[in-house]
Amino acid sequence: MSRFAKPKTGNAGPLTSVIVSILGRIADFPRWQKQLIVVFLDMILCVQSIWIAYSLRIGVWVYWDIAIQKVVLGALLFMLPIFYMMGVYRAIFRYAGSGMMKTLVRAFAIYTVPMIILFSIVGVAGVPRTLGGIQPIIFFILVGFARMTARYLMVDILGRNQFGGQVKSVLIYGAGNAGQQLAASMRSEPAMQLHGYVDDDRRLDGQKLDGDKVFFSDELPRIIEKYGITDILLALPNITRSKRRQIVGQIQQFKVHVQTLPNMKEIMDGRVSFNDIRELDIEDLLGREPVAPNELLLGRTIFGKAVLVTGAGGSIGSELCRQIAISGARRIIMYELTEFSLYSIEKELQQLKREGRAANLEIIPVLGSVTDASRLQEVFEQQRPETVFHAAAYKHVPLVEANPVEGVRNNILGTYETANAAFEANVDDFILISTDKAVRPTNVMGATKRGAEQIVQAFAEKDGDTRYSMVRFGNVLGSSGSVVPLFRQQILVGGPITLTHRDVTRYFMTIPEAAQLVIQAGGMAKGGEVFVLDMGKSVRIMDLAKTMVRLSGLTVRGEDDPDGDIEIEEVGLRPGEKLYEELIIGENPKQTVHDRIMMAREGHMGWGDLQNLLQSFRTSRDAEDVTRLLKILVPEFEHERDNPGSASVEQAS
Repeated sequence: MSRFAKPKTGNAGPLTSVIVSILGRIADFPRWQKQLIVVFLDMILCVQSIWIAYSLRIGVWVYWDIAIQKVVLGALLFMLPIFYMMGVYRAIFRYAGSGMMKTLVRAFAIYTVPMIILFSIVGVAGVPRTLGGIQPIIFFILVGFARMTARYLMVDILGRNQFGGQVKSVLIYGAGNAGQQLAASMRSEPAMQLHGYVDDDRRLDGQKLDGDKVFFSDELPRIIEKYGITDILLALPNITRSKRRQIVGQIQQFKVHVQTLPNMKEIMDGRVSFNDIRELDIEDLLGREPVAPNELLLGRTIFGKAVLVTGAGGSIGSELCRQIAISGARRIIMYELTEFSLYSIEKELQQLKREGRAANLEIIPVLGSVTDASRLQEVFEQQRPETVFHAAAYKHVPLVEANPVEGVRNNILGTYETANAAFEANVDDFILISTDKAVRPTNVMGATKRGAEQIVQAFAEKDGDTRYSMVRFGNVLGSSGSVVPLFRQQILVGGPITLTHRDVTRYFMTIPEAAQLVIQAGGMAKGGEVFVLDMGKSVRIMDLAKTMVRLSGLTVRGEDDPDGDIEIEEVGLRPGEKLYEELIIGENPKQTVHDRIMMAREGHMGWGDLQNLLQSFRTSRDAEDVTRLLKILVPEFEHERDNPGSASVEQAS
């Protein structure tokens, strides 16, 4: 089956070619000339409607007499200013639809009033009184028909015959209001040929919406084959993610490109257009149904408080800033090393403030490193934060593996300096953002994050006013370095998709859900807890890659299909990469008051031994020595356990 329908250029007959040529010349006229043509045509239709109405009223065809002249004079005097003021001549025919018809209805409603007053109520000698009501109705029918005809000529005849590209054969999944609005906006797209709707409501089977047929979803295989469908647009902005997964699971067996409308909340004005269509994000499939947040937990560490976020420009840090801003914080201190990242998130928060969603928020951007103890002390003394979310970390496994000394300095020593600054400033709450890679780590990055957790656990046992806790979770969808954008880019260039191992599995969560759960977990802290987010079921990365290929309307090249479009190439695990991730070191985690947050208590190194190790980390500049020290700090660290012979390859996790 061809990926696209054949272009229509060159297939037109002689008559169509002449019509297209004439329409093309008209389309090239300046806008004011085209408006004059429309005004002139409306005047002709007005006269014609008067002739028809008068002849119907007296029962004989009269082409012209004094009565018709009187009505023509009055009708034109009413029509021209009313139509102009109501914006009838500002409409563009090629986008004619319900909006233009509403404008016509309003204009004709106003036009009818003086016609009835003059000819039906007051009366004009020789003119039947009923003409004041009959003529506007006939005039409206003629003008509406003329507009639809003009739209057909400009879009279906001119636009599609002049379009020289590939024409996609399209189905819209969803025959509701959103689907109908999408279909209306598509009619001005010459690259799209709509073949109808698909809907799960059997009662709509065989019905027509504005001329387009509705098919029951069970007929999808037959419809795709019959019409050579290349693209399916999901116009279901309000369905649940589980229902979306079910529909996409049904569609992905076919070689069609799937796109979707965003959630209605993301469509600013509530109106759907073709421009709202986007690629089907994998979070649409992997993301779970949102759970309403516990407002008490959200507010305990945020509402009315000064909150500091380290790593504020990162994937998780920036989303924490957004959530904190709209949750009623008094002040947010964004602590970030990278200038552009800090600029970007500050700009976003300033926009939220202008929109009134964070009207009373004081926004403080701060450039600095978490390894700079003096800078941290200065900021904590000046800004007096009450809550700290420590999200700053090096997180990319291959980069930290290649730079273990800097990984330790940032992730371990940086955590110590930040936690210590919070202790000295008597901060109320300190929450560390951790990772599932800290559980029985096999790479340097995971080991440094487990070391950071132990530092926070040690501070939690000190005699102070600060509650220390940590939140551990897996991969987030859409973060920098995430596997999803990498796969999408590889598909875009024709492959291959590089996969480290066919059996690799990972946990996934959307960034907003992760950030919201982190804040709520912090609201439950009493000191020393490891909060673990319920990540749902782990996902096999090979299955994820295949799904993304199929949803792009392509096929996977392999033994079953050697002529497929995209090859999936297995390149071997990277240094330190795991086949699967874990979330808890010990056993029997406790459930909390939140369904998706668990709590555990885990062992850690004593304060004295920890201080000695930290001093050794500060003085060591040797990669092997740093790795040796990590194994002392994290006894369960099995470096490169799953891949003793691997090579470094560009691939996200």
